[in-house]
Amino acid sequence: MKFKKLNMTYKIMIAMILGVIVGTIGKEKVEGIKILGDIFLRLIQMSIIFLVMGQIIEAVGNLNPKELGKQGIKVITIFFLTSVLAAVLGILFAFIFKPGIGLKISSVNNIDSLKDANIGTMSELLLGFFSNNIVKSMSDGVIVQVIVFALLFGLALSFYRSENKESKLINIISEFNNVILKMISLIMKIAPIGIFSLITSTIGQNGIEVVIPLSKYILIYALATLIYLLLFFIVSSSYCKINLISLIKGMFGISVMALATTSSAVTLPTEMKDAKEKLGISENVNKLVLPLGMSLNSNGSAMHMAFTIITISQIYNITYSPSEYAYIALLATLISLANAVVPGAGLISLAIIVPQLGLPLEAVAIFAGVEWFVGMLRTILNVDSDTLTALIVAKGSNDIDYSVYR
Repeated sequence: MKFKKLNMTYKIMIAMILGVIVGTIGKEKVEGIKILGDIFLRLIQMSIIFLVMGQIIEAVGNLNPKELGKQGIKVITIFFLTSVLAAVLGILFAFIFKPGIGLKISSVNNIDSLKDANIGTMSELLLGFFSNNIVKSMSDGVIVQVIVFALLFGLALSFYRSENKESKLINIISEFNNVILKMISLIMKIAPIGIFSLITSTIGQNGIEVVIPLSKYILIYALATLIYLLLFFIVSSSYCKINLISLIKGMFGISVMALATTSSAVTLPTEMKDAKEKLGISENVNKLVLPLGMSLNSNGSAMHMAFTIITISQIYNITYSPSEYAYIALLATLISLANAVVPGAGLISLAIIVPQLGLPLEAVAIFAGVEWFVGMLRTILNVDSDTLTALIVAKGSNDIDYSVYR
C-alpha cells in the first residue's frame, strides 16, 4: 500500500536499485525476465511516431507563420550550438584525461552485424531527411523524416488557419494527441516492472565486473556529462531567472526516467508532462521543441561519439591535428542527427563514425559490454538539454508560468 502511494519517480528509482541487486545475485538465471521489459518498451515505442507527429503538427499549426519563422531559427540554432559544444567538451576531456591509454584490446570481438552501418556522403545524409513515402517512413520508424513531414504539414496548417480561421482540423488533431497521451499514461503504470526487468537482465547477463576494465572511460565520460549539465543548468537558471535548486528539482523526474530507460523516445511523454506541470513551459513551446529535440538535439550522443573516438585513437596510438579535432566535433554533431532514439543505439552510431576517421571498426566491440551504463549518461544529457532548450525558448517568448516554482 505504501509503494502504491509513492510517485512514479520514486517507484522507478526503487525498481532500478532492486534490478541491480537481483541481477547481481541471479546472474544468467534472471536473463529470461527481460521479456517483460521488452514488452514495456514496445508498448511505449509503438505510439512514439503518432506522438511526435501529432505534437509537432499541433504546435506548428497553432503558431502564426511569422512567429514560427523566428522561433524555428532560434530552436535550431540552440540545438546546433549546444551539440557542437558537447562534442568539443567530450574531445577536451578525452584529450586531458586520456581514458584510452593503457586500455587492453583483447576484448575485441567480431561485430559483422554492425559493418553495414554507413552514413554515406554529406549529400546522402541531407537527402535522408526527406521521405519519398511518409507511410513507409512511419513504418520503418525513421523519426527525422517523420519530423520533416510534420513540420511541413503543420506549416501548411498554420497558413491555412490564417486564411480560414474556422478550421476544425486543429481541434481534431488536438483531441487525437490527448488520446495518445492518455494511452501512454496508462502504459506508464507498468514502468517500474518494465525497468526492473530490463536492468535485472542486463546486470545478470553482463555482470557489474564488465565495467572494471573500462571504469576510467566511464568515470571520465560521466564527469564530462556532469560538468556540461551543470553549466547548462546554471546558464538556463540565470537567463530564465529561476532558482537553480528549484530548476533541478523540477527536472528530477525527467532525469530519473532518462537514466532508467536509456531512451529519449520512452522518456518523451514524461518529459512533456513535467515540462508543463513542473517547469511551467507553455504547451506551444512544449509541443514544438521537445518532440523536435528528441531527434535533432542529441547533445549526449555528440559528446559520446567525440569522446569515444578520441579514446579509440589513444588505444591505437593515433594522433590528430587541431583541424582534425574540429572535424571530429562537427562530424559527431551531424551524425547525432541520425542517431536512433532507442536503447543500444550508441553502438550503431559508433559504427557509423569510427570508419569515417580511419579507425578499425572492430574497436566498437570494446564498448559493447558497457553500452547500457554509457547509455544512461548519454540519454540524461540528451533529454535534459532538450528540456533546458525548451525553457530558454519559452523565456524568450514569455511563455513560462513562474507560479509552478512558488
